[in-house]
Amino acid sequence: MSDTTLGAEDTKLVTLARASRARNAAAEGAAVRDETGRTYVATTVSLPSLKLSALQAAVAAAVSGEATELEAAVVVTAEPELDGADRAVLDDLKTGTVVIAAPDGVPASIDRR
Repeated sequence: MSDTTLGAEDTKLVTLARASRARNAAAEGAAVRDETGRTYVATTVSLPSLKLSALQAAVAAAVSGEATELEAAVVVTAEPELDGADRAVLDDLKTGTVVIAAPDGVPASIDRR
């Protein structure tokens, strides 16, 4: 597998994030896989009293499920890069692979840490 190719498990995360984003008509969709293989999916949360990126929401769900590390994280977004808060949350959970994918599911960047 080259650095520009996703394996089956990471491709599944892209599919889950895209589906969630489309279903909720959200700006972003994210999917993460924890160290035990469990998957968590979320979209952008934009309420008057709470704002979370899709990645922050997916990580919150994973941590609530007792995850301590992430094997992989995928964000489906029109943005070319993650912001500092999203990068920090990935560092908090020692994330292995980080994929930013365009809304059509094509990976814009793959970072294997």
